[in-house]
Amino acid sequence: DVSALSDAFKSIMVAERAGRKQVLIRPVSKLIVKVLSIMLKYNYINSFQFIDDHRAGKIVINLNGRINKCGAISPRYNIQKNKLNLFVDKILPSRLFGKVLLTTSRGIMDHNHAVNRNIGGKILGFFY
Repeated sequence: DVSALSDAFKSIMVAERAGRKQVLIRPVSKLIVKVLSIMLKYNYINSFQFIDDHRAGKIVINLNGRINKCGAISPRYNIQKNKLNLFVDKILPSRLFGKVLLTTSRGIMDHNHAVNRNIGGKILGFFY
């Protein structure tokens, strides 16, 4: 669900701006978990923990203050592999940092993976 992802990104942004160390996100989807694990892999967050409340669930994220901005992109535009870098240049402030998230036929990944694997997909969001 697009709004769930954008809500999650909004909560993260509010917490980052307020300088908080932790943020609680609900509801949770598999998409959000995947996005957070990508953020974790690139060290944009310290850790996250899923809390099962027998509903949609919650996630507690431990922040490290590295996120300047993050957001969901709606509608999820289709992006061909040869147009990917143009789009990334529009969204991210620099080629050196930040990730654009895509959903592809090979799963959810950041733009570097997609370029390396030579596949396009639909754009989900970004963080830097």
